Amino acid sequence: MHRRNFLQAGLLTATFSFPEKYFPGRICQPGNTAVFNAGIGGNNTVDLLKRIDKDCLVHQPDLTVLMIGTNDMNSMKHIALPEYEANLRKIVVQLIAAKSRVLMMTILPVHEPYLYTRHPRAFYEPEGHAKRKQQVNDVIRKIAADNKQDLLDMGYIFQQVGDVGEETDSLIQNVANSQKQDGVHPTPAGYRTIAVAVYEYITQRQLPHNRVVCFGDSITFGDGGTNGKSYPAYLKKLLTA
Repeated sequence: MHRRNFLQAGLLTATFSFPEKYFPGRICQPGNTAVFNAGIGGNNTVDLLKRIDKDCLVHQPDLTVLMIGTNDMNSMKHIALPEYEANLRKIVVQLIAAKSRVLMMTILPVHEPYLYTRHPRAFYEPEGHAKRKQQVNDVIRKIAADNKQDLLDMGYIFQQVGDVGEETDSLIQNVANSQKQDGVHPTPAGYRTIAVAVYEYITQRQLPHNRVVCFGDSITFGDGGTNGKSYPAYLKKLLTA
């Protein structure tokens, strides 16, 4: 077991340990860092493929932090799992061809009662929401392994420390902490959790981080840029401190 002390960064109030298998990776040399927020709300893998050149590769990243799949499975942009897998493989191949290391993240858990106010349960048939999410995360793990890229199981971390539900301390937005029935997007504390986990992965595995692009959907975008309440913003503070 590896101990991950989130107090190290002064951002969280809990210490959490989890198995080595959730942090596979290779050792690379660190460097001075520029962080780019390339998240756009509502995007799925189809959208990322369309804009990978102008929003990601243009920055010449030596590391791309990739989280995508929430809209592929949860929104009206839902696509079948084989298409999702094909799209995600294309994204990863293009990043590797551009000499970027890829740190893939599994998608986050959601609060299902809120989710069913957006879509009827039938939307998730025949597999159901939980099974669909498991399938998406299994695809992410498989593609990371097949391409010998890094994997951060953020879904697992949020399941263990996120208190996902309707209490104030949930790391996913709810009525108590955000005055809205969201159930999908992180709170500011949730974004800090992502940033700290990514930071510790990068530094402990010594991944390249001269130019880091955070590529994804609204969970990457946060409130935009790298100076607000988004995980790229918090990550920038940690890597440039």
